[in-house]
Order: sequence, then structure tokens, then C-alpha cells
Amino acid sequence: MAIIKSGKVVIVLAGRHAGKKAVVVKTIEDGDDDKRFSHCLVAGIARGPRKVTRGMSKKKVEKRSRTMKPFVKYINVRHVFPTRYVVDMDLKKAVDEADLASAERKVDVKKGLKKIFEDKYLNQKAVTSEKKAAGSNYFFQKLRF
Repeated sequence: MAIIKSGKVVIVLAGRHAGKKAVVVKTIEDGDDDKRFSHCLVAGIARGPRKVTRGMSKKKVEKRSRTMKPFVKYINVRHVFPTRYVVDMDLKKAVDEADLASAERKVDVKKGLKKIFEDKYLNQKAVTSEKKAAGSNYFFQKLRF
């Protein structure tokens, strides 16, 4: 798929995380010996940050942003909906395919992802490109449907 590239924000359409937003980490075009269909590795937010208002203190904002819960998953390309947004997150280093095989290491990957997502959420103003800032803003908003 030429549209689904790494860094693209997608919406998961099927399965446990249906209706959740995710970022494409890697795409596998023709499949491999395990999965014989085109699929992609995505990292997304299962539970997003809580609502923050202007009157809240920095401590409270920090606490409410820690409620994020990430997920990492291989998904069929037909089960994701690509959006027009792109996010500037380097997730290839954080998500190693070898670590997804065992359950204990997958927990460590999710902890690392949570840290990356929290840092990105709290430092959204630091993004240089306006297009990537819009993608980051969209990624952390709750999907309204």
C-alpha cells in the first residue's frame, strides 16, 4: 500500500481496538511466511489522556496525562483506515519485532511506548512542522463518532 507508510495516523476498524487511533510503525506489503497477507505493525492508544482545562495546575495536568494506555499489534491492511495526518514519532527504535514474540518483553515495549506518547503529548508545542503538529494534535484527541 502506497498510502500506509510509517508515521501515518490510522484508525483501527476491526478487533479489540476498533475505533482507536494508531500510528503505523512498519508495513509488510506482500506478507511473510507467518501472515500471507499485507499487514502493518501499529502502535496506538487504547485509553487516551483525560480532559485537561486551563484552570488545572501543572501537577494535575501531569497526572491526567499519565492515564494513557498503549497497544502494539500486527493488523491486516484492510482493517485500518488511513487518515490524512502524519505524526513525527520515531517508533521503530521503541518497537522491536523480536520483542513482540514474548509476553514479558511486550510489556516492556508498551511501557516504553507509554513514555514516548506522554512526552509527545506534554510537548506538543515543540513540534517544528505545522503539518506534523496537526497530526500530533489529532492523534491525541478522542475520536468522535
